[in-house]
Amino acid sequence: MNQKELREIRRRFQPERSGITHIYGCYVNSNREIISEIDESLGLLSKEEGEKYLSLLKKALSGALGKNLLDISFATKQVMDSEEHRLLSALRKSELQDTELRQSFYRCIIDSLDMDESNYVILLAFDAYDVPHYGKDGNLEDSGEVYKYLLCSICPVKSGKLELGYVPEEKRFHSNLQGQIVAAPALGFLFPTFDERSTNLYNALLYTRSTEDDHQSFIDAVFRTQVPMPAKRQREAFGQVLETSLEQAGSFQVLQSVHEQLSERIALHRESKDPEPLLLSVDELGEILEKSGGDEKAVARFRKNCEEEFGPDAQLAPANLSDARRMSIESSEIKISLDPKLSYLIETREIDGRKYILLPADGGVELNGVPVSL
Repeated sequence: MNQKELREIRRRFQPERSGITHIYGCYVNSNREIISEIDESLGLLSKEEGEKYLSLLKKALSGALGKNLLDISFATKQVMDSEEHRLLSALRKSELQDTELRQSFYRCIIDSLDMDESNYVILLAFDAYDVPHYGKDGNLEDSGEVYKYLLCSICPVKSGKLELGYVPEEKRFHSNLQGQIVAAPALGFLFPTFDERSTNLYNALLYTRSTEDDHQSFIDAVFRTQVPMPAKRQREAFGQVLETSLEQAGSFQVLQSVHEQLSERIALHRESKDPEPLLLSVDELGEILEKSGGDEKAVARFRKNCEEEFGPDAQLAPANLSDARRMSIESSEIKISLDPKLSYLIETREIDGRKYILLPADGGVELNGVPVSL
């Protein structure tokens, strides 16, 4: 799915646009026991409650593609005949109305999920979207495509805080413990995906709030497949690949140029408003290192190390490899952070036998917020 398709589905989660009639789910305690089940008709809920349910579901479609939202691909043999795909397809076909199927699915999640001894809520919803289509004349036509999908949102439940509350009858303030609060989802998924504005039974879209945890045990149970390395681990691995490929401490100028080029590609992609996520192959990353001044042997080592770390056919998001918003330079004594667009201002120089990192100070300098004269 691309950003445009994702936004189209996200817009469904508004009371006036949603085709969701029921919210299903269960409340699970830290002992992996189901405390209670949820079977709510949106039509019978207050407007405020209905909007809160839809909001919690919608948040499982938030974040960046390739970072918080990860593609899950099923092998052809899984789609044709596998327990995991059969369960997801049966839930979708039954529109979540089959109690036994829901119970099996809850158990699959509960037995595999580690929520750090936290209580949590599993929310499920089914929607059928009559996909609109615009003809060449700009008029709305019947596309004949109905995208039927289910969305799962797994939300931690946190204890409320002790606060002062006013009791009108007594005209006094009393300590008031707020109840259990359902937090934003930590995990969720969409099945099947909406690719090229059509149903794709070969893919699901996984949501994870944390860019560090891959939730592999959950994925093994629900999808039985591998997902890309989490974004934070990708950045760490990319740094290690650069370090080992350059064999010794990399040239400041070479590494500076690599991150400048990655930041530039991110900025150009953002300006182009291309809905497809920006991805680079191992060969393209090798070209960036070569243009940055890496020698032939270093580039060859880099390509080999990248293939070993990420896979020969890896497609990596530059935003997961380099922070396009801040460039950080650290030594044992100092840390400098600046916009990557200004990295050209940094110089390295040796003066009287000592090595320095230099920054121009023509525009004025402040010390703890107070202007100083140099």
